[in-house]
Amino acid sequence: MTEPHVADSHDLIRVHGARENNLKDVSIEIPKRRLTVFTGVSGSGKSSLVFDTIAAESQRLINETYSAFLQGFMPNLARPEVDVLDGLTTAITVDQQRMGSDPRSTVGTATDANAMLRILFSRLGKPHIGPPAAYSFNVASVSASGGFTIDRGADKTKTEKVSFSRTGGMCTHCEGRGTVSDIDLTQLFDDSKSLSEDPFTIPTYTGDGWVVRVIAESGFFDKEKPIRKYTKKERHDFLYREPTKVKINGVNLTYEGLIPKLQKTFLSKDRESMQPHIRAFVDRAVTFARCPDCDGTRLSELARSSKIGKINIADACAMEIRDLAEWARGLKEPSVAPLLAKLRHTLDSFVEIGLGYLSLDRASGTLSGGEAQRTKMIRHLGSSLTDVTYVFDEPTIGLHPHDIQRMNNLLLRLRDKGNTVLVVEHKPETIAIADHVVDLGPGAGTAGGTVCFEGTLEGLRGSDTVTGRHLDDRATLKDTVRKATGTLPIRGAGANNLQDVDVDIPLGVLTVVTGVAGSGKSSLVHGSIPSDEGVVSVDQTPIRGSRRSNPATYTGLADPIRKAFAKANGVKPALFSANSEGACPTCNGAGVIYTDLAIMQSVATTCEDCEGKRFDASVLEYHLGGRDISEVLAMSVTEAEEFFRAGEARIPAAHKIVERMADVGLGYLTLGQPLTTLSGGERQRLKLATHMGDKGGVYVLDEPTTGLHLADVQQLLGLLDRLVDSGKSVIVIEHHQAVMAHADWIIDLGPGAGHDGGRIVFEGTPADLVADGSTLTGEHLAAYVGG
Repeated sequence: MTEPHVADSHDLIRVHGARENNLKDVSIEIPKRRLTVFTGVSGSGKSSLVFDTIAAESQRLINETYSAFLQGFMPNLARPEVDVLDGLTTAITVDQQRMGSDPRSTVGTATDANAMLRILFSRLGKPHIGPPAAYSFNVASVSASGGFTIDRGADKTKTEKVSFSRTGGMCTHCEGRGTVSDIDLTQLFDDSKSLSEDPFTIPTYTGDGWVVRVIAESGFFDKEKPIRKYTKKERHDFLYREPTKVKINGVNLTYEGLIPKLQKTFLSKDRESMQPHIRAFVDRAVTFARCPDCDGTRLSELARSSKIGKINIADACAMEIRDLAEWARGLKEPSVAPLLAKLRHTLDSFVEIGLGYLSLDRASGTLSGGEAQRTKMIRHLGSSLTDVTYVFDEPTIGLHPHDIQRMNNLLLRLRDKGNTVLVVEHKPETIAIADHVVDLGPGAGTAGGTVCFEGTLEGLRGSDTVTGRHLDDRATLKDTVRKATGTLPIRGAGANNLQDVDVDIPLGVLTVVTGVAGSGKSSLVHGSIPSDEGVVSVDQTPIRGSRRSNPATYTGLADPIRKAFAKANGVKPALFSANSEGACPTCNGAGVIYTDLAIMQSVATTCEDCEGKRFDASVLEYHLGGRDISEVLAMSVTEAEEFFRAGEARIPAAHKIVERMADVGLGYLTLGQPLTTLSGGERQRLKLATHMGDKGGVYVLDEPTTGLHLADVQQLLGLLDRLVDSGKSVIVIEHHQAVMAHADWIIDLGPGAGHDGGRIVFEGTPADLVADGSTLTGEHLAAYVGG
């Protein structure tokens, strides 16, 4: 018998001494060409091991194979905190990050399907209008002409005329956005006041600020004259004047009309990255309407005039992808056969992955986290690569139980092609298909970071870990449900795929809106429930934040703490901010000093002057309740709850906030922990804790179980119950069967996705849904509670 080849012995990924984030010297061996699922409570260190250690080191080593010149353009990745990493292969990560929310980014542009359609229309479209760029809403039509002089020596010159033109497909009115914005002037200023009376209602436009001084002292207006009495020229200068140099108190400054200034400062930014008060102003002052010239297609009339059969490119992009795939299959043209084959494969991949209900013109920023992740998977489905490590972050997010089996089959297909598949996951249905299971814990944050179990599914089930104990948890239907105190009527809802839906949402109870992905749940809830003062909406948009942001700054907890410190010590609140006057001058309040080594990884070292505390030494001499500001920020939420409850450090406003954080299961987080170190589930719950402080009678939650371990779901259900028992109405968009079983009322949409959905297929109690059993949701819920 021949000895196995030495090359066949490298069948393990070996990790030894991993210490990234909260990992505690983790050593583990992961089998290659198998499907390994990493599980554990939220914050236990799953992402730190899989993404920040294994995938990050693979990417770093690949980057090092490029020349120094190319590495200069790449992000500098630090080597993870680990002693040995052996047996790595090329890692491809498919994470939960939402796609860019640029208004010109669509499902088609993000997956190259749009590029293929543009080439197709430029070859087969009648009339022929130009190259592929002529069908692109990101390319404007340009024409120019002029002359240049050629010097031929001996005083001889020759002038030649040149002209240039490019045909693009961009609609000139909306500049390829599909919508036009209109500004409500009444929300910008009170026109009964003069400039000297502080007429502006725009954030940062205060009477003594430089922005207002430039307007008032520009010399174009009478400061004492009410704005409504301006002449036509004064009004034009006030609202629309081009940038003009002015001199104020001997300083050269630029004056610009109010509207273009607002468009540059506020409207050009991504809405989700705005501070809450700025976003509220933009929502109040700006209305977006469909572009009247292109009817929202983003394309010029010329681009829409070219057709294949009776379909132009705007019609093709507006079709549901499964219908577009059928249309593409009907095209028989040998001259573009390779292009058609690639286009059909891409469109069929959408259908196969469960996204056939989308259209290519859908803005990518409107996709849910689960939809964005599956869209990124498209390019990997038909790949010829093997022996690659695919890393997935909760691929079942946003999936109805009916759709999870389809996702499982895709993961198994990738494995069966000879790839290593690493999946961070909480759902028992996906844990069940694993060849190898790694359970991290036992707790979250500092209480986690160790491997509690590794082995088979049966071994996990028999283990005494948190995951093992909860793996077969099944929620039971409630014996009695709460009675509604009123209803929220929705009539004739037709947003997106909704088909003239009439429904009464009960108030004073826990209502769950469910249905397969793409059935119209979000369209019904977010599109039909008025977002007035009484409605608190918590959607899936991720919270953003730099290394300087932490739970204290994000939740607003930092403000009452700074004020209490200032009052107790008779100094300014700004001293107790590491981003302001109290910052350590050596590291500027970062706590670490970064040394840039050009193409080599940057080195971060703890600041020697403040020892990582981020504050100037003089600030740490001020105390509240026997603690300085750095010691307070180093407290866990549970410690802080006790600290702010009574005694000298009693701060009711701060106590309320930390109490809400503890309610959502974040008692182990430290107040000053950088947001960049939080897991997806922790960020989701931090956001929920923040919104729980908003005043409102109706709470709308979009998939609050995202990123939550089986053990954490019970805590969430307790929180929802407390909200309802305090007199609130809670409406939850959710797929998790435990939340459905716990509901007082269920509204099920379907029966399918896209144009096969958009109808109410069931309304009633969970017990009635199980007894009815006629819908997909009913079948899966019956199996879950019976199971």
